[in-house]
Amino acid sequence: MLRSKWLTPFFGMTLAIACGGQALAQGTIKVAYTDPLSGPFAQVGDANLKQMQYIIDYINSKGGALGKKFELVPFDNKSQPSDALIALKSATDQNMPFIMQCSGSNIASALIDGVNKHNDRNPDNRIIYLNCGAVAPELTNEQCSFWHFRFDLHAGMKAEVMVRALPKETTKVYLINQDYLFGQSVQREVKNYLTKLRPDVQVVGDELIPLGKIKDFSPYLTKIKASGAQALLTGNWGPDMNLLIKAGVDAGADLRYYTFYAHLAGGPTAIGVGGDNRVLAVMSFGENVAPETGNKEAEEFTKGFREKHKFDFSAAGFRTIFEYLQAAVNKAGSVDPAKIATAMEDLQVKDFLGYDTKMRKEDHQIISEYFVGTFKKGVKYDAEGTGLGWATSATILAKDIDQPNTCKMKRPSAS
Repeated sequence: MLRSKWLTPFFGMTLAIACGGQALAQGTIKVAYTDPLSGPFAQVGDANLKQMQYIIDYINSKGGALGKKFELVPFDNKSQPSDALIALKSATDQNMPFIMQCSGSNIASALIDGVNKHNDRNPDNRIIYLNCGAVAPELTNEQCSFWHFRFDLHAGMKAEVMVRALPKETTKVYLINQDYLFGQSVQREVKNYLTKLRPDVQVVGDELIPLGKIKDFSPYLTKIKASGAQALLTGNWGPDMNLLIKAGVDAGADLRYYTFYAHLAGGPTAIGVGGDNRVLAVMSFGENVAPETGNKEAEEFTKGFREKHKFDFSAAGFRTIFEYLQAAVNKAGSVDPAKIATAMEDLQVKDFLGYDTKMRKEDHQIISEYFVGTFKKGVKYDAEGTGLGWATSATILAKDIDQPNTCKMKRPSAS
């Protein structure tokens, strides 16, 4: 964290020039990052942090933006909206032009509101919220904001991908999701797309669980097995996902698991060899996508991360974020958030896998490709030393993943 003594030499400059000028004067373009770095979901935040830093080092080696390097400044929000708002206050106190957050749509909702209020009150010290994984659809619909950009597909898009991945012979499913904004969105959207696309499928169980509180999922598996479900569909993440599937595998449940986050750090280890060809993940990236498509540059990039860390690189979307930032800052010719936000709208970037992506102007929702990965043996890169890895079983292009929005965005007059 930047200490106050370092701000002193620039205090007069801060009074004289806009926040964008100050950010440049400090020599780096700072990005505040707030996620759980302690508590039950710390593994998620720590994995994100390591992947972001690896990506930033790469982006900086390619010139950064406006000749300045990006600098990541982490803040632990302990999975609490109140702590995320404290991080926001710290970031704005230090005139940082960006704050990034990935985990928890309840936290994202609080940040959108906090950023809107701050920017309305402080037109000379605005900040952009970069959403790297909080995916409740409401965030780019009812709560959409000019200052908020989401760089992951929302839960409705992921739910459609999940439902389309269900084989025809699967006709009985069980839903378990976390009881907060995101989990409730997954529950709603999965049932919505089952009705639209698979009316033959019966939901034989549907439960919401308290976020991060359950340590033993065996009672849930007893109910799932008794229901006759052929598949378990879940948006759970962190320990709520890892422990759930581990309990199912340990219990020998005759199930296939359809998930959003089984591929993230800790998931493959928790699943183990008992999950062979039974766990699917709707994902933005898997390490076998590059060799499967013959993309040598992307494969080398992910290998570089694997050589430094004991878990797999899953954050292709994070690299896309910083490539958008690099392009938007250079296009704006400034670190002024209003100019960058305008530059980011309808910006198109070809991601490092070679696919076209677009930041939709209407609601600031990225439209990009997505994959379905199956956890199995016989792939080039295994996950977390398990001997199994994610084989791509479906690729969905951006043009086929788009969904309408209901955003009615309020734009600042200065933009």
